[in-house]
Amino acid sequence: MSRLKTIVRNQRGVQPLRGGHSLCQGCGIPMVARTVLSTIRQPVVVVNATGCLEVATTRFPSTAWNVPWLHVAFENAAAVASGVESAQRALRRRHALPAGQEVAVVVFAGDGGTYDIGLQALSGARERGHRFLFVCYDNEAYMNTGVQRSSATPFGASTTTSPAGLESFGKAQRRKDMTAIAIAHHVPYVAQAASTHWHDLSVKVERAVAADGPAFLNVLTDCPVGWGHEPQLSRRVIDAAVETCFWPLYEVVDSRYRLSYRPQHAPVEEWLGSQQRFAHLFRPGSEGLVRQIQDQVDAEWDALLARCDDAPA
Repeated sequence: MSRLKTIVRNQRGVQPLRGGHSLCQGCGIPMVARTVLSTIRQPVVVVNATGCLEVATTRFPSTAWNVPWLHVAFENAAAVASGVESAQRALRRRHALPAGQEVAVVVFAGDGGTYDIGLQALSGARERGHRFLFVCYDNEAYMNTGVQRSSATPFGASTTTSPAGLESFGKAQRRKDMTAIAIAHHVPYVAQAASTHWHDLSVKVERAVAADGPAFLNVLTDCPVGWGHEPQLSRRVIDAAVETCFWPLYEVVDSRYRLSYRPQHAPVEEWLGSQQRFAHLFRPGSEGLVRQIQDQVDAEWDALLARCDDAPA
């Protein structure tokens, strides 16, 4: 059966996240949430950290969710998911749940609730070995509260708290490699994906849910408002991140690396030039910053290839 037919079959005629939410035009988050949840066959409980997805899908008195859903704070989504998973195991030991019917626990959080505020709870849950899937929809800033920089914001990006101007070229620090941090916890499954590569994302969700322990998906998801591009260009912008190797698609299963997509390795200008938040890098005198970003991307790509089992010698 094709991947698309599998997703439709798993929905059983009901979208897990229906229309009626207020996420912005061109936002990739609904695509991520629907692809993730529609890939999972068994019943699902969603734990949702504060952020764009939570705010825009649950405006009182309505909700866009058609699955059991919990809203929790920025900092404790992984802790709550740990509790849900532990409660399920306890009920199963008491024979209070049907035998052989697992309930998948899925966390959705943005980069703020993953890279920054929620990192301590997420790290603890991984170290303890709680079995749930944590999905970060990474749009590279605190978009819900006004496009402030986060530790996921790329070097050189202009945000409201790292503005480009006469005294600044944007964010002065490199982005945190959250995927590498997850891998360092020695969990069974970690992967990077992109919102527009839905087939690749769906395959990775299937593997993540089947993993015997914590699983983590870091999914690049654009924000037309914060990134500064027209909504209809969302696919082109995300694809540029992948094709320039800024955001490679790969997975790590039991500490073994594998590329899931081989990009064109296009110049990083194709990614930077598609967004207003990097427009200042193309002014005269900023050529060195673009070269610096290209060097960073190339170094990270070479390091990834060296780790992958299927990479060329």
